[in-house]
Amino acid sequence: MRRVFLKSVPALQYRCFHTRFVQKQQSTNMKYPLDKPDEEWRKELDPEQYRVIRKKGTELPGAGKFTNAFPEKGVFVCAACKELLYKADTKFESHCGWPAFYENLPGKVNRIEDDSFGMQRTEVVCSNCGGHLGHIFKGEGYPVPTNERHCINSVSLDFHKEETNNK
Repeated sequence: MRRVFLKSVPALQYRCFHTRFVQKQQSTNMKYPLDKPDEEWRKELDPEQYRVIRKKGTELPGAGKFTNAFPEKGVFVCAACKELLYKADTKFESHCGWPAFYENLPGKVNRIEDDSFGMQRTEVVCSNCGGHLGHIFKGEGYPVPTNERHCINSVSLDFHKEETNNK
């Protein structure tokens, strides 16, 4: 009976597991150009954005608005600070449940080694505000030029149809 109950609430299981252990992740002491107090971020971001971007959470697989969106032109930006991050033509189908990109715009993300959950990964954060975007995985065999998959939370992104040159 218990097994049936647990299978009926996978989203709750995932959210509880992830939230419980995410607080154990090492925080970095890096400074970013856009530095705001936590209270200000709470006011500007909706609760899910705040949980993912500021508290290093993860949205549920397949739940994001950009998971199955493949625009030909434009740019994905940080949902928190609007920093340009990824060109639309670097997004590819990975079937992983989150938007996947094979490369970021130069200098727009920082890579941080992350050994949480007993695995070696590379966290990717916005270089302007330090917001958590997702993780980078290498050597998975996707037919992309960099042999990398930037697995990014949709809630960490916004999309602009036209690239802008203001950043």
